[in-house]
Amino acid sequence: MKSVTSTEAKAKLNALLAQVEKTGVPVTITTHGRAVAVLSPITRRPRTFGQLRSLQIPDWFDEPLSEIELSAWEGQE
Repeated sequence: MKSVTSTEAKAKLNALLAQVEKTGVPVTITTHGRAVAVLSPITRRPRTFGQLRSLQIPDWFDEPLSEIELSAWEGQE
């Protein structure tokens, strides 16, 4: 695991975020030689629908409707 000082992390935060996202390898941030934080990638959990844990919501669910679907929804077929 890579280690950087808090000063370096502050100066290069965007680069560190990109590195962690690309490689998936956490980075330890230190202050005065002590590890104080770990910058690590998130683990995505599938979205579920209320109490129905087995029903997963697809990633495209929140995307806008196409013009055809929107017209049909509004009854303007």
